[in-house]
Amino acid sequence: MPVKRYKPTTAGRRNSSVDTFEDLTAFKPLKSLTIHKKKFAGRSNGKITVRHQGGGAKQRIRLVDAKRDKFDVPAKVATIEYDPNRGARIALLFYKDGEKRYIVAPIGLKVGDTVVSSKQKGEIQTGNRFSLEHIPVGIQVYDIELQPGKGGQLVRGAGSTAQLMAVEGSYATIKLPSGEIRMVFKQCMATIGQTSNPDRRLIRWGKAGRTRHRGIRPTVRGKAMNPVDHPHGGGEARNSIGLKHPKTPSGKPALGVKTRRKQASDKLIIQRRKKGRFVGGK
Repeated sequence: MPVKRYKPTTAGRRNSSVDTFEDLTAFKPLKSLTIHKKKFAGRSNGKITVRHQGGGAKQRIRLVDAKRDKFDVPAKVATIEYDPNRGARIALLFYKDGEKRYIVAPIGLKVGDTVVSSKQKGEIQTGNRFSLEHIPVGIQVYDIELQPGKGGQLVRGAGSTAQLMAVEGSYATIKLPSGEIRMVFKQCMATIGQTSNPDRRLIRWGKAGRTRHRGIRPTVRGKAMNPVDHPHGGGEARNSIGLKHPKTPSGKPALGVKTRRKQASDKLIIQRRKKGRFVGGK
């Protein structure tokens, strides 16, 4: 995906860039595979649970097939399309039996290509989906399942890819884009290739208006607030936060504090991600 940079004709244009969409082959989605996206502005039962959300352009969610459970049925790529709900491109598949589905498109997938999903061994080509036990070690994969049959949950962001490192016993070892190395069941499905649109991270939004169109509202520093609104608030002129450690608006420790809850799958993590490492697709 090429990124176009504007000349600095205005303050808003300076340093801003946009997606050229040159890789798209269709600009209108298949209506039967879309639904309206209801916006909640970061609220649950009227209470703000996620700050800085609200407004934004209207969107229709594309119903993307995460399971790809039509096994051993060849599908032809009809279009490569834009999805407002994700950074990666999506591909519209026409299956041999007449069904149509969207999938997250990998880099290099073209209109007219044929892809297949299977639990058996098959041709290792971009876009094909197999169990990890039937994929050669060292191959790049994306859209990986955590539980067999649940559908892809890992490595779905734009430009992200994981590497299959080993298959031993009941588990396969994969290295995620964050640097984390973990095991998953070898029966879990994964798609060959790298998620499309890797240049999305190079886009510079340039001005506040473009960010508001994405549904992101302004962020106000805690120090600029009153004491009633934030633990960092209050004081005259430039003051420190007056606390040993930073806190969230609700008073919980922030910045560098571990927030990940303990999960049963923690024992499958061989190596944690490196702190501060860039994760693609954000």
